[in-house]
Amino acid sequence: MKRATTLFAAAGTLGGALTLGTAPAHADPTTPDIAATGTIVTATTGLNARSGPSSASARIGTLTNGTPIAISCRTAGEFISGTVTNTGYWDRLTDNSFISDAFVQRDAIDIPKCTTTTVAIPEVSGTWMLPVKAGLVSGFRTVERPVHDGVDLGATRNTAIRAVSAGTVIRVVCNVSRGSCDVDGSRSLRGCGWYVEVQHADSIVTRYCHMIRRPSVTVGQVVRRGTILGHVGTSGASSGPHLHFEVHVGAPATRANAVSPIDFMAVLGLTFGSA
Repeated sequence: MKRATTLFAAAGTLGGALTLGTAPAHADPTTPDIAATGTIVTATTGLNARSGPSSASARIGTLTNGTPIAISCRTAGEFISGTVTNTGYWDRLTDNSFISDAFVQRDAIDIPKCTTTTVAIPEVSGTWMLPVKAGLVSGFRTVERPVHDGVDLGATRNTAIRAVSAGTVIRVVCNVSRGSCDVDGSRSLRGCGWYVEVQHADSIVTRYCHMIRRPSVTVGQVVRRGTILGHVGTSGASSGPHLHFEVHVGAPATRANAVSPIDFMAVLGLTFGSA
């Protein structure tokens, strides 16, 4: 008990070192239909996903070269000279972020015009943020689920899952008792499905489970706050699309060092919404 208390106190110290602020207000997120798919082609370390169709819009994530994307619509914006083409069109992805079409390799098909350029992103505080913008549907080690070592967030299928803070990807795993992680799971299975672990400063580890497909990152990759790790699904032991999110105050992540994500994020000034 003393060891666990000391570890959680370290998380509190980490939070105290941050400059906390009020997150900007955003409209409620939607999950658009997929109009086209493509692949990011960039000669640099990554392509910034923005809150609007210009390089001056807030950066809300980073996509690495070769990342598969799902496009819902496109809109006119800042003219960009890219690795694939030169264009003033920007693609709105299914996570509601925008990227320049100048860096997208895709089939030459008509993509519908966006009817809005509003983007909903998770709450941000200092160098940390929430992984998705969604309500809390199941808590940490409740009476009903005493071995539930994280929280469940009711995000819709294909919602982008973002790294809550800068760190290094230490695990990318398909964890299921039988079958594949590339299909919907069920309560009859065991395992976290497709999941990612990121190790942050002070050996804090965060885990993101039940992704819809192989995650967008690889082991050893350095990620920034807001980097898209993958997308919400229902792989593994899951009865419907959601994100299972864990926080561990030590590496490797174990049951013994799991702490309540609700309490941990509260120290940092972040609160999960209600379903």
